[in-house]
Amino acid sequence: MEILKAIRERRSIRNFQKKDIPKEIVDKLIDALIWAPSAGNLQARKFFFIKDAKLKEDIAAAALNQDFITEAPIVIVGCTDSRISSKYGERGESLYSIQDVAASIMGMMLVAHENGLGTVWVGAFREEEVFDLLNLPQNLRPIAIVPVGYPAKIPSPPPRISREEAVEFR
Repeated sequence: MEILKAIRERRSIRNFQKKDIPKEIVDKLIDALIWAPSAGNLQARKFFFIKDAKLKEDIAAAALNQDFITEAPIVIVGCTDSRISSKYGERGESLYSIQDVAASIMGMMLVAHENGLGTVWVGAFREEEVFDLLNLPQNLRPIAIVPVGYPAKIPSPPPRISREEAVEFR
């Protein structure tokens, strides 16, 4: 699949079919996550693949009752790892590791789209609740929740700002 075409066609999916994702595709998602670029190649990130129905319900509640999360067969929680990112000091922990998780998730979302899956980036959630639900060690911080599954409905593309508004050459 052409990458720019995938970027333009990918949509935020909030309605999922009740259909499992084959292991071969899950493996591709994992590869996309771990092969993404990272600051200093430190790979200061960790991902949790949630399949348990009760845990997905609890995560949806912590995500301000975004109940569509429970419909996805897999919910990925991306976390930074301060134990690794601390090599770059405060900037490593507060910025680089977040960028690392973001780069991983974007690549994974494109691989998901290429394989007929839908995703949505969920950033609105009570971080401490998700931290507790996953029983995370102190060095991990949940940054994003990404439900993944086969789309039940694909929305129309949202409007974008113009190139002139988005980019300035100097």
